[in-house]
Amino acid sequence: MNGITKGRFEVFSNSDEAPINKKLPKELLLRIFSYLDVVTLCRCAQVSKAWNVLALDGSNWQKIDLFNFQTDIEGRVVENISKRCGGFLRQLSLRGCLSVGDASMKTFSQNCRNIEVLNLNGCTKITDSTCLSLSKFCSKLKHLDLTSCVSVSNHSLKALSDNCRMLEMLNLSWCDQITRDGIEALARGCSGLRALFLRGCTQLDDGALKHLQKHCPELTTINMQSCTQITDEGLVSLCRGCHKLQILCMSGCSNITDASLTALGLNCPQLKILEAARCSHVTDAGFTVLARNCHELEKMDLEECILGMFSAKRERAVLCL
Repeated sequence: MNGITKGRFEVFSNSDEAPINKKLPKELLLRIFSYLDVVTLCRCAQVSKAWNVLALDGSNWQKIDLFNFQTDIEGRVVENISKRCGGFLRQLSLRGCLSVGDASMKTFSQNCRNIEVLNLNGCTKITDSTCLSLSKFCSKLKHLDLTSCVSVSNHSLKALSDNCRMLEMLNLSWCDQITRDGIEALARGCSGLRALFLRGCTQLDDGALKHLQKHCPELTTINMQSCTQITDEGLVSLCRGCHKLQILCMSGCSNITDASLTALGLNCPQLKILEAARCSHVTDAGFTVLARNCHELEKMDLEECILGMFSAKRERAVLCL
């Protein structure tokens, strides 16, 4: 053991006369510190030399959620955290941190190359530049939430598809610049995609779903609420390629008819949750096919769907068998 390492660990004493926190092995103390949040860790780091070593150990900084401090988080805070955590950080939530922008996220991407889960929900200053940085430095990214990052466009999806090929979950809700071209690039590059949230992406059409059908067979969850250009043509195609589908939200897709429900029933036997609120063109006939074939169904949202009372009761009985 060299002098520097020895000096670092001399602060932990095994003397019988030492306080209890100095008797415990470092591994146990680190385990205790692992339950502390970011603010408490920073406070503990100021208590003593020993606690500073424990609090700032990289193993305590693998998962950080700054949502409760969103109004206080500025770009420099993210940069400092990235420099402190470096390669240890695996999960970071900046949900609601309105002051965080592209410059700080570039520094973050350069320093935290092992990041796997990143939540940028509501970070409205984020643009395509951030996704370019993530693509360049963060190839291990698996979950990315860009909800309400309204400046994000197809360029972001093309960048992510180039180097973030381990991506499994992507939330693009309310990113209304996204079109079928972006989804095509994403589907081709990230074929292991399991969950895709497209709520409010009003420019998407059937072509987008056809690309997912062709390239993303592992898809289990898709939310396309209020994607008003989607029709049976796109959804039927999706069902024929994504047989592992378990959760589907098509609420507000007013062009959907029984043809889509039939396709779901015949191709997606693992379906558990279906949200079809305000799909006024679906009828009892479509739900009959669905109920008879999707025995894993647990929940359906049929608000504002016009169904016959007798048939609806009958199919609920079928679902309970």
